[in-house]
Amino acid sequence: MEGNEVKDRLVHAIGLMEERYNPQTRMLRSPFSSPGYHTTLKNTAFIHSTRDSLIYALGLLDTELPQYEQRAMDIIRQVISLQEPNPEQATYGIWPWFYEEPLKQMNPPDWNWADFCGKSLVQSVVRHNHRFPDELRELVRNAVFHACESIMRRNMGPHYTNIAIMGTFVTLIAGEFFGQPRYLEYGLERLEGIAEYTRRLGTFEEYNSPTYMTVVLTDLSLMHKTTKVLRGMQLSEELLELGWRSVAEHFHAATMEWSGPHSRCYSSLLKENVQAFLQIATKGAVRYFPDDHMPYDIGLYGCGVQCPSRFIPLFVESGIRTVHEIYQKAGNDGYEKTATTWITPSYSLGTASKEVLWNQRRNLLAYLVNGESRTYVALRCLHDGYDYAAAVSTCAQRQQHVLCGVQFSTNGGDTHIGLDRIDGTIQASDLRIRFEIGGSLQKVKVRIRGRKATAAIGALEVTVMNVLTAFSGAEVTTPAGNWELYEGDYGRIGMDLVLYNGPRRIIDFNKLHEALALVAFAVSEPDTEMEEVEVVRVEEAVTAVWAPTGVPISLTFGMKPEKVEALRGML
Repeated sequence: MEGNEVKDRLVHAIGLMEERYNPQTRMLRSPFSSPGYHTTLKNTAFIHSTRDSLIYALGLLDTELPQYEQRAMDIIRQVISLQEPNPEQATYGIWPWFYEEPLKQMNPPDWNWADFCGKSLVQSVVRHNHRFPDELRELVRNAVFHACESIMRRNMGPHYTNIAIMGTFVTLIAGEFFGQPRYLEYGLERLEGIAEYTRRLGTFEEYNSPTYMTVVLTDLSLMHKTTKVLRGMQLSEELLELGWRSVAEHFHAATMEWSGPHSRCYSSLLKENVQAFLQIATKGAVRYFPDDHMPYDIGLYGCGVQCPSRFIPLFVESGIRTVHEIYQKAGNDGYEKTATTWITPSYSLGTASKEVLWNQRRNLLAYLVNGESRTYVALRCLHDGYDYAAAVSTCAQRQQHVLCGVQFSTNGGDTHIGLDRIDGTIQASDLRIRFEIGGSLQKVKVRIRGRKATAAIGALEVTVMNVLTAFSGAEVTTPAGNWELYEGDYGRIGMDLVLYNGPRRIIDFNKLHEALALVAFAVSEPDTEMEEVEVVRVEEAVTAVWAPTGVPISLTFGMKPEKVEALRGML
């Protein structure tokens, strides 16, 4: 049972959500926001989310207060009515994101909603089955079965970490609770596969994600607490151990940030829900909020989230350490993707060896102490102001030094890695690489001198040197490689390496002779001279060698755009 203090937090959080409940739609109302894909809604002020409404309904039931019971039942009945129940339909078993947008209107629908909505429904019936009227209990049972069938049809592999684990929870627990051997066996087999795959890597392929590692740890904790199957308990405990170790190793105590690189996140600074998650899980060893003012995620109730005590010291230590992980292996050619993180008492710096520059990636990310606060520096590639997923970054890091190149694919995604693949061309009035600076800007000063852009941040400097910028052919004649200082909204600035800026036009990457930006990046004491990078060009390839500490870092690139497969980007 949860303690009284936790129950009080739940009841308080539910009370704060009162004004968001809409009795007409029998769902939870929220301001509309969108990542730019899946939904076609535009110019919409408010929506009613299926996922959030089911989480709210579960929270209402978890309070065990009689006055909330009927509302919870009304919400569950309403959201179930929005699920596709027809096995003949491609969208069988899933829900739309919003009450306002049917599945047929979405572009495309999100199959993950069988997992997200199914998880809340399974928890509701497992914890509160005795409170459901017979008719609604049968509706929930059928909706969960539809979700299980969708999850099994899709059969997501272990590389998509959070959805693989969430779908495993839904099928495993549904199989146990409803006495369905087919779902139970599938869930256990899938859990075995996730564990085996993860052991081979030594980490989750959806590595070091502040957004989704919290989901993974919550679902594994929930699985471990809920299942009565011994093998399910053993495997979930093994995966929890690996997940918490990774979080602790990447935590930067001095800035209280989650060091990069991040495979997936929606903010370069930790959001309040992640901060609260860490404070709860570490029992206050990491403290962002006074206990009586800590935001509480109602979805955590009953999950038993807790960081093992042996990892707590890593959350509070300010020493020096390196974390190096292989997070993807491909084929028999020995190719690997790696993540490297260098942590010191005053800053952390992390890079991914090769990744697409999707807006959910943080392929080069630094956190620096800035007085009493913290500042981040993150690599982005922007197509008319939005992150360009067809760009691919390659990084080689040694401690505080990074050699980084950005190439361009002919068939990668524009705004998303898979939903809007380009055909080799884009229309653009601007294309640039940005080293974004955010967080506290009080002690940040940027200067641009020739090939170098430098940001003084607190007691340190971040310097980026333009080693080689080539972007030419197909009538692209604007000189590329000039630094610009961007001073934008949302309290962020940027050191921008401009590739193209001019009239809106078609850029055909198939016809570009060369498209590459190569930079050297370093965190250092003020006024530290940056060593030059040796560059050798042989026909359509370039090799760069940099030895800032005497031990060389080197990278080799083709100059022409290629298919994303050839650039080793994510598919």
